[in-house]
Amino acid sequence: MTKKQTVLVFGTGFAGEGHAKAFRDAGAEVVAIVGRTLSVVEDVAQRLDIPYSSTDLKQALEQCNPDIVAVATPGGAHVEPIKQAIEFGCHIFCEKPLSESGDSATELYQLALEKGVKTAFVASFRYMPRIIQAKQLIASGAIGEPLEAECISHFNLDKNIPFGWSHTIESGGGRLNNNFTHMLSIVTSVLGETIISLEGEVRNDMPQAPVVEGVHNFMQRRNYIPEDINSPDLKWKDCNVEWSYTVMMQIESDYPAKQPVSVLIKHGGLVPRFNEDHLVFHGSKGSIYIKGNYGAGPLYLWDEKKEWNEVELPTTISESLPDIADDTQRSWTHLATQMVKDLNGETVEPYQTFKDGSEYQVIIDKIRENGL
Repeated sequence: MTKKQTVLVFGTGFAGEGHAKAFRDAGAEVVAIVGRTLSVVEDVAQRLDIPYSSTDLKQALEQCNPDIVAVATPGGAHVEPIKQAIEFGCHIFCEKPLSESGDSATELYQLALEKGVKTAFVASFRYMPRIIQAKQLIASGAIGEPLEAECISHFNLDKNIPFGWSHTIESGGGRLNNNFTHMLSIVTSVLGETIISLEGEVRNDMPQAPVVEGVHNFMQRRNYIPEDINSPDLKWKDCNVEWSYTVMMQIESDYPAKQPVSVLIKHGGLVPRFNEDHLVFHGSKGSIYIKGNYGAGPLYLWDEKKEWNEVELPTTISESLPDIADDTQRSWTHLATQMVKDLNGETVEPYQTFKDGSEYQVIIDKIRENGL
């Protein structure tokens, strides 16, 4: 019989709840949830019907003995919990970024290797349906030899978002950790996993942020923006992360090509978009254009007729993914399902691990040298 994998979720925010649902949908049993604040973790556990809740991870590991630990806190709070989970022999499903620095991320990767535990790195928007479609089209030769890729996004985030983990390097914040990780995962998924060269620069457009109490769920932070931003009673804290970045790289193509694929990834966190955010893959015979910063779609193909035509999503792709409308939740669930099947000895498609997460963090450290 297939073993029912047991899961402990570390984190009680948006990602924590999402990871719990993902593993349940994947057929695993969520046996425990651990958080920082007792009242919060108890409330989430009751609402999600999770039998065990605690603020003490070590105690939870000892009492629940989970097969998998899903780490769903901000990146700056990943290192010690992951070390504890690895020491207990648990497999790890970790939200991006893997940690706050390349050195600590590399250490986690090495520890997992030494202990022989399986890991999953959750930069999961590579599982967006249109991204999978683009990968299949390029593999079929629809655009010929891949030549270049362009990923442009502008989020127009409010500069007065209350101060939190996203505002400091130490906490795992910054747009490289929380946007670039997805974009790099998307591009390498479509074109090839080997990065030949890379350079980039960053810019901090938000030197300070207001301090507001009560923000817990990352997705609700806009609701806490102060009404009077000029109030003399309002406290402010310094921010030390990038809110915009530009990265250029060369990737070794998985498909026949005379030269590396040129890639541009440009993101402005605080500036408005004029037209759609987009991803484009150009080749020697055609091009693919996908609307949306993470490839939400629709997808258009420029072919030998020299015109753009929308291409419908094949049913084989939609049927291969969980039947979930929300892009984030569907992607989490798909990756969790791959990991559960893998642990049960089933053959699955390769998925990203701590090897990828550590390499991404080393890259991010290098990019940050130009600007911070």
